[in-house]
Amino acid sequence: MSQATRTTRIGSAHGLHARPAKLFAQAAKDAGIPVTIAKGDGNPVNAASILAVIALGIEQGDEVTVGADGDDADGVADRLAELLRTDHDAE
Repeated sequence: MSQATRTTRIGSAHGLHARPAKLFAQAAKDAGIPVTIAKGDGNPVNAASILAVIALGIEQGDEVTVGADGDDADGVADRLAELLRTDHDAE
């Protein structure tokens, strides 16, 4: 089993509100391994829980850390960090 973390900044203009949070939580769930997300130096929460992700109140430019634990943890962490860097509010 491997562990991986990636720290990145949020790209979506309106932060992780409903739509980008749903995309992120679904991708975390689909990874099939435990994934967490933490805002700044806060406590990590279950990244597959849309409510937990929204409750973090993540805004554009906020620094977050994604953690993945299991098979292909590096690949999962890379893909999720890329998803967070993308502006899902752009037309």
